[in-house]
Amino acid sequence: MAVTSGKEGKSSSMDQGKYVRYTAEQVEALERLYHDCPKPSSIRRQQLIRECPILSNIEPKQIKVWFQNRRCREKQRKEASRLQAVNRKLSAMNKLLMEENDRLQKQVSQLVYENGYFRQQLQNASIATTDTSCESVVTSVKHQQQNHLTPRDPPRDTSPAGLLSIAEETLTEFLSKAKGNAVEWIQMPGMKPGPDAIGIVTISHGCTGVAARACSLVGIEPTKVADILKDRTSWLRDCRSVDILTAFSTGNGGTIELLYMQMYAPTTLASARDFWTLRYTSVLEDGSLVVCERSLTGTQGGPSMPAVQHFVRAEMQPSGYLIRPCEGGGSLIHIVDHMDLEPWSVPEVLRPLYESSTVLAQKVTMAALRHLRQIAQEVSSDVVLGWGRQPAALRTFSQRLCKGFNEAVNGFTDDGWSLMGNDGMDDVTILINSSPSKLFGPQFASSDGLPALGGGILCAKASMLLQNVPPALLVRFLREHRSEWADSNIDAYSATSWKASPCTVPSSRIGGFGGGQVILPLAHTVEHEEFLEVIKLENNSLPQEEAILSRDMFLLQLCSGIDENAVGACAELVFAPIDASLADSSPLLPSGFRVIPLDSGIDGSSPNRTLDLASALEIGSAGTRSSVDYCGNSSNLRSVLTIAFQFTFENHLRESVASMARQYVRGVVASVQRVAMALAPSRLGSHLGPRLPPGTPEALTLARWVCQSYRFHLGVDLLRPNSEVNESVLKTLWHHSDAIMCCSLKSLPVFTFANQAGLDMLETTLVALQDISLEKILDDNGRKSFCSDIAQIMQQGYAYLPAGVCVSSMGRPASYDRAIAWKVLNDEENAHCIAFMFMNWSFM
Repeated sequence: MAVTSGKEGKSSSMDQGKYVRYTAEQVEALERLYHDCPKPSSIRRQQLIRECPILSNIEPKQIKVWFQNRRCREKQRKEASRLQAVNRKLSAMNKLLMEENDRLQKQVSQLVYENGYFRQQLQNASIATTDTSCESVVTSVKHQQQNHLTPRDPPRDTSPAGLLSIAEETLTEFLSKAKGNAVEWIQMPGMKPGPDAIGIVTISHGCTGVAARACSLVGIEPTKVADILKDRTSWLRDCRSVDILTAFSTGNGGTIELLYMQMYAPTTLASARDFWTLRYTSVLEDGSLVVCERSLTGTQGGPSMPAVQHFVRAEMQPSGYLIRPCEGGGSLIHIVDHMDLEPWSVPEVLRPLYESSTVLAQKVTMAALRHLRQIAQEVSSDVVLGWGRQPAALRTFSQRLCKGFNEAVNGFTDDGWSLMGNDGMDDVTILINSSPSKLFGPQFASSDGLPALGGGILCAKASMLLQNVPPALLVRFLREHRSEWADSNIDAYSATSWKASPCTVPSSRIGGFGGGQVILPLAHTVEHEEFLEVIKLENNSLPQEEAILSRDMFLLQLCSGIDENAVGACAELVFAPIDASLADSSPLLPSGFRVIPLDSGIDGSSPNRTLDLASALEIGSAGTRSSVDYCGNSSNLRSVLTIAFQFTFENHLRESVASMARQYVRGVVASVQRVAMALAPSRLGSHLGPRLPPGTPEALTLARWVCQSYRFHLGVDLLRPNSEVNESVLKTLWHHSDAIMCCSLKSLPVFTFANQAGLDMLETTLVALQDISLEKILDDNGRKSFCSDIAQIMQQGYAYLPAGVCVSSMGRPASYDRAIAWKVLNDEENAHCIAFMFMNWSFM
């Protein structure tokens, strides 16, 4: 029998149908069906019985129960797996915290001892009454200091034995920093350890140079972690190159390498850095893997490296990675970065960038941890992101954008860049490169790009100091409001010059952005601190005689530093023209903006606010503006903005392109200055404290209509009763935990507003939201349910929607427990739009 009772010998009616046994063939068939459709409808279940004869003797009700139990088991399995992973992570974090606690206790004991010692010294000094005794004390102190500063060991030779001696000393000093108190570590501002934290991040206090340390758990095996971290160019965006000049194995199973590393300068106002270091890889007695590194200087001995033109030689103090295997898989990792970046060589206004341990932690130490977490997530799940691309392919695009922008900012002569004469003003620097193959590699010569034109690449760049503008806020505005600073004719020239020679060079016209932009998300990092996206530029309103290109254009864009987790870090907006195919081998010519805060303190403003100087929701007139007020620490915030734009040119049009580029960059600078003044906090209102999220009167009115209509139709309040003021209503609605969205009453409904949870659910932005229709996010069941409920919504005013699945703009399914749709009425009680609230949603 295919189906039998659970207890043989008992055939009472109450046992029939209660316990069902399935044959192995039936279970296999049901499992196949489950993978195709985990939640079949009653019609689908009956169809399954007809299509699969082996299930014909099973009641449809029993099949329904089997699918319910199967979904329950799957949910329990996933939850058990998640809890096990959380437990392993908490156990590892607990181990790290216990080690940190032991280190701090030792540091406290040492400080208590030193305190007692200095008290005794003060008492001894008070006994001495003669100047002679004081002189002897001072002389003794100076003598001790001289002995301390004098190298105890003579310079060692450059043989393998001498380099091994340096390596062993480096290993000892590194371990004393990673696990001991060789450096006084303090918690980095804004970083709190926890199960969802990136790790335990500390910075140095009172040591030579700048130093940062991090401890974390990563789900990658130790040897692979070491290989990833040693390949600095793959994760450190400021690293230009790492050359291994010498490598040999040691007798104890380790490896010694002599490295020459070049680092990009972050702005046009400073020189690039380079390092000449020894790297030592070894395994400790407890099985831990260690990769430590330090600069080779005259003090340590060893081979020397002559100075390189245009680079300032920086010094790396003993640094590295301690990687220990973790129970249950993965690795416990300690990272120490300790450098002397020679701040004397940069203008005084930029010295905080080179004297801040916080900046080092953000740019290097935490970047390593984020990259490891990203790799671990990609390895643990088979993820295909935007446009059907694998994460590794999209990560390569991000690296190429950053590298191309850094090359433009630095303009190294060995890449073919040379300075072009100015027009009497030095506010904009023009560089030309007649050998672009040095930048793009040999494959560039075979592409359909510039070399066929017999020209080169021109870069126009400038830097400026900004006051009282949070970098995240400025970059976010530049991203969402391209029309405020860009010229669509220039964009069209950049896009077409890769494929064909434009007849004329367009004149710069800031604010001449004739069409709109649509942001198409491609990928984002684990902590959402970086976004890769495609920008579709629509040229639909330019006069025919002015428009170079009537069809749509595309930009590949990288945006970073606009998330609240990246507050206080560098914010960037880098983009390059592409074609619609987005081929992996396409050459990229990046341009963009970089805003670097010069103050080491963490910016207290929240960059995740609704931003729109022109119109928060594009409901009313485009001319309506609202002031954006940021106070607190931003009132004294200084930052440096670097702008670099690259263009292709033909030799006979070089002067014309250079003139156009100068004019365009100057216009962009003027536009950014105007935007910065609008975004800066008002001096008159700086004493009033933090302000509410910005919004036009239309935005505040819509929020009021949404809440009033919900109370009118359902008889309960959507928000807390104390949210009385319009601005408070908008703020509370924006931060509501459920996803709330407003949809227009058109034949093809499109979204006009979503709160933060709604944007997260749809994986989009306020700008791109209006290009998403309701039909795109609903599955088949959701569309059928909405079509049947729309009449009830319009007649009754609301409707409860059953649990279902929505699809984000990136194609990811998001399930929700239930949803409510209600008709939003304006002040005249006419229907304005439909609001949706999706409760307890999560990505599947």
